[in-house]
Amino acid sequence: MLTKPAGIPRQSGCYLFRNERGAVVYVGKARSLAQRLSSYFQRNEGLSHKTQALMAEATSVEWIVTPSEIDALVLENELIKENQPRYNMRLKDDKSFPYVALDLRTEFPAPFTTRSRHVRGVRYFGPFVDVRALRTTMDELLQAFPLRSCTKHKFNYQQRIGRPCLLYDIGKCSGPCVGAVDAEGYRGIVESWANFFDGDVRQLRGLLQRQMDEASAKKHYEAAAKARDGLAALERAASAQSVVLDDHSDLDVVAVATDGGRAAVARFRVRHGRIIGRTVHLIDRSMDESDGEILEAVLTDMFPDADAVPPVVLVAGTSSSTTLMGEYLSGLRGRRVDVVAPQRGKRRRAVDLAMNDALSVISRDSLRRQSDHNVRARALQELGAALGLVQPPYRVECFDMSHLQGTNYVGSMVVFEDGLPVKGEYRHFNVKEVLGNDDVGAMEEVVRRRLGYWNDDQGATKFRRADLIVIDGGLPQLHAAQKAAESVGVRDVEFVALAKREELLYRPGSSQPVVLDRGSESLYLVQRLRDEAHRFAISFHRSKRGKSMVASTLAGVEGLGPARRERLLTQFGSLDNLRHATLGELEAMAWLPSDVAVRLYDHLRAPSRPRLAKGSPDE
Repeated sequence: MLTKPAGIPRQSGCYLFRNERGAVVYVGKARSLAQRLSSYFQRNEGLSHKTQALMAEATSVEWIVTPSEIDALVLENELIKENQPRYNMRLKDDKSFPYVALDLRTEFPAPFTTRSRHVRGVRYFGPFVDVRALRTTMDELLQAFPLRSCTKHKFNYQQRIGRPCLLYDIGKCSGPCVGAVDAEGYRGIVESWANFFDGDVRQLRGLLQRQMDEASAKKHYEAAAKARDGLAALERAASAQSVVLDDHSDLDVVAVATDGGRAAVARFRVRHGRIIGRTVHLIDRSMDESDGEILEAVLTDMFPDADAVPPVVLVAGTSSSTTLMGEYLSGLRGRRVDVVAPQRGKRRRAVDLAMNDALSVISRDSLRRQSDHNVRARALQELGAALGLVQPPYRVECFDMSHLQGTNYVGSMVVFEDGLPVKGEYRHFNVKEVLGNDDVGAMEEVVRRRLGYWNDDQGATKFRRADLIVIDGGLPQLHAAQKAAESVGVRDVEFVALAKREELLYRPGSSQPVVLDRGSESLYLVQRLRDEAHRFAISFHRSKRGKSMVASTLAGVEGLGPARRERLLTQFGSLDNLRHATLGELEAMAWLPSDVAVRLYDHLRAPSRPRLAKGSPDE
């Protein structure tokens, strides 16, 4: 077991845990290395399960001192990329969206779309989400500001024969190949493109408007018509850019969204009030990192150079991470950068827009994984191998419990077959034997009742046998499930317990957890199972609790039994709507006797107002 080394410095820096093979399993950064590393060397009870797993695997730790915490942030990012440690978050850059590029190394650059970046001398704009809309925008923009769009070979050919191509004839090229525009004039057109994709549409609109007015004043009507058409094309191109702020702000909007073990960071580049670019980083979380820690992990990738840094960055929430972010961006830009967490108004709505976009990315990635049969097969194979099963589990059942301070205890069973939910075979269980707050006892009862059908004939039973049963909980719940199996004489069942939040798996007969690799399809499948079981249990518990509240609220009303209570709730939708019902509305229901309607009306309003007697003026 790794013991705390002596002489840990108090300066800022990065630290690396290595396993017995010398492989780096975790990289971290700290403002004070001594203070941060000391937190790892304490009793196991004080550590999270994942940190316990890390410390059980690590055999050595080393550190690198840096001049500041900002330098540690940059170094940490590089070390994670280089070593891909098991216990660090896995960053998955979303590189599927295109950029618009202008190669300024040539005399007459042509715009083109690309999915790669960082070539020196090439200017990039974007990335853009909708490829089709981007191509339409570029086509419209060629009419307003006619850059050449031909290949180098085509350009040289037209230059050699001294005749322009068709694009020049229809006004979508300025004709640099035949000298129709000189290098200086062409640079002006290039700058107009750059201004457009930087979001400055007002300047370009004013330029074309002046050209149209001047040509019209000189009675150059053909030139005026060309400027007019260019202005219309500019408006069509600009309409594809979303306006999120009408104050023409230049800023970035950054938001972090999490869903179980998945996280996404979305960044919108807003120039002159318009979204001109968007990047997304998908992340597989490792050790229940906070939003601030996730943001720090992608900071250097999100802002790679000074050109990418605006004067203002909007974020959701405030933490020490925003301070670190402000210091890093200010140092990178060379001027002050304000990191602001707006609470209301248009800027807050812009943050919410980025947050929703990040959530949608996680949702799309989940749907992609679910719809790919090869991905699901790999997940089941990985899970079976990690748990030591004879073959990959085709049918997996997951159990979860839900209650409110020991009341309305319910259990849920969700079923996945071939990695997909089979909702028709989901089951709810009302816990009948356990009183009070006893998750372990409730789990034993539910699993016992389910396994009671294990040996039934397949045609008669309501349950089919499962290849794997997942228990949502730790070792106590796992032992309870084993006890339930023994009580009904079931021997051929495979159990695994899933510790909440830490996503560590426990198998019978071992207290050492099974840790699935971060970013693996098997871990994603287990997370989906747990989340679905939890959702199903919570929804049933809320329904049961609501009915219980209705029953207790309406108890004591003579003539109002369970059937009539259920019918009232169905007709009015909720207890609150029933409370606001008038006596006339209650008496209008033919199936509810008039005297019961009066008693119900009095009961719902007592003691806030006097009871009504039959024949009173309020009837």
